[in-house]
Amino acid sequence: EVQLVESGGGLVQPGGSLRLSCAASGFTFRTYAMSWVRQAPGKGLEWVSGISSGGGSTNYADSVKGRFTISRGNAKNTVYLQMNSLQPEDTAVYYCNAYRWPSHYWGQGTQVTVSS
Repeated sequence: EVQLVESGGGLVQPGGSLRLSCAASGFTFRTYAMSWVRQAPGKGLEWVSGISSGGGSTNYADSVKGRFTISRGNAKNTVYLQMNSLQPEDTAVYYCNAYRWPSHYWGQGTQVTVSS
């Protein structure tokens, strides 16, 4: 059974940091590109960041560039999102996604709330 389980979300003050984790199982993690996607209240899905299967290539949305860092540990079947300088507009449910054509897997999401 394929599983992607996100963790690390929570309530943080503006300017704070959080580290999200996504633990994968049930598929060959090291062969899949991974990404983080978020959905703010009342809005659609927004792609945040992606990383190649080997970890050598990363990409970021302009809205998070310079503040967020994606990484992966293929030995641990886990992808991470380090989020610094968080702002209220970063409030959203964060989902991890695994992709290798034609397969697409999603986690259940973790809530991140940035508020004073």
